[in-house]
Amino acid sequence: MQTNQETLGALERRIDMSVPMAEIDKEVEARLKRMARTVKMPGFRPGKVPMKIVAQTYESQARSEAIGAAVEKAFGDTVREQNLRVAGYPRIEPKEAAGDGALEFSAVFEVYPQVSLGELSGQKIERPVLAVGDAEVDKTIEVLRKQRTTFEVAERAVADGDRVVIDFAGRKDGELFEGGQAQDFPFVLGAGSMLKDFESAVSGLSAGDSKTFDMTFPEDYHARNLAGQAVQFEVTVKRVEAPVLPAVDGDLARALGVADGDVAKLRDEVRANLEREVKRRIQAKVKEQVMEALLAANPIEVPKALVETESRQLAENAKRDLEMRGMKTKDIPVEAAWFADQAVRRVKLGLIMAELVKAKELYAKPEQVRALVEEMAQSYEDPSELVRWYYAQPDRLAQAEAVVIEDNVVAWVVSQAETTDNAVSFDELMGNAA
Repeated sequence: MQTNQETLGALERRIDMSVPMAEIDKEVEARLKRMARTVKMPGFRPGKVPMKIVAQTYESQARSEAIGAAVEKAFGDTVREQNLRVAGYPRIEPKEAAGDGALEFSAVFEVYPQVSLGELSGQKIERPVLAVGDAEVDKTIEVLRKQRTTFEVAERAVADGDRVVIDFAGRKDGELFEGGQAQDFPFVLGAGSMLKDFESAVSGLSAGDSKTFDMTFPEDYHARNLAGQAVQFEVTVKRVEAPVLPAVDGDLARALGVADGDVAKLRDEVRANLEREVKRRIQAKVKEQVMEALLAANPIEVPKALVETESRQLAENAKRDLEMRGMKTKDIPVEAAWFADQAVRRVKLGLIMAELVKAKELYAKPEQVRALVEEMAQSYEDPSELVRWYYAQPDRLAQAEAVVIEDNVVAWVVSQAETTDNAVSFDELMGNAA
């Protein structure tokens, strides 16, 4: 077999190859002989069909398979001989003017880039710092109380935080428009579920009050036929309900999973959960900066084949997510091209991190994996059950190992980069600043 390699771009290669036809003919004959042992034809016992008839019937199939096998073997041998790391699948191109007695073809493919790890000492990383105290526990319990808000009828005008039940009808150019009417419709004033102008018009009304008002929908309103349009609403208030928050007592503690209703235990559990969540969010923010530092310090080209594969996978993930939300994806086109930028980033990081793990031996140690699984299990009622679940299947444990490897990479980069601690507020870290 003769070969010749050509560089077409940073990562694209072409290899010209030639396989003697005598080898292919020999393989065709061998395949036909194997077929003859089991082939069935009317008038003949299995294995007794004359070779001439077998050849007439199956030679085309045998030759096609033999050529495919020869091309695959020639490409595989060449790749191994030249120590090439092929990304994706090759594109096989037959030569227009093949030589006598030989099958000549080209394989066009991409190779993995050479990753030379860059210097990280100039990269800056800010590590958020937050200690969970009584104030954070109090704020979280207040959120839990609000989640269990009940409402009772109030004989007064509606105000922010109240739930109001209304009938309404909306007209555009004097005609009722689709979706613009409802009866006994409840919403909490100030919660943002209704347009601000609509809420402003209802604010201050009492049960039994009616009001007609003009309103203009925002230009970016989701219903195209109403975006930017002037309409008129008629509203009648049926009921005003004031919010009632549960007391911080044994009943609330039991509702939140503390069997004996001990409020002190409730506070301890909230604190422990908060500490885990704060740790997780700090790690996530540091990890995001680490990934950006790795990309900045290690600019590389990535194979298109890997990006296309990753884009398709992200599109499939998006479809599954939509289906889990009850949507029919056949009615929603999800194109891989939408995820191209994200795919490029993920492929780059995958290649850089793989090289870093190998170069710095940042592999997951069994004790690290065990510690991670046990930590994840702490938020479960029976932690040992989750631990057993992870260790019951190698695939599940591999997921935990991947997380540990990523954590090892983050820790190593943090140790190399210019890292500073930055005190943050509870709301800032939890995304509640607004």
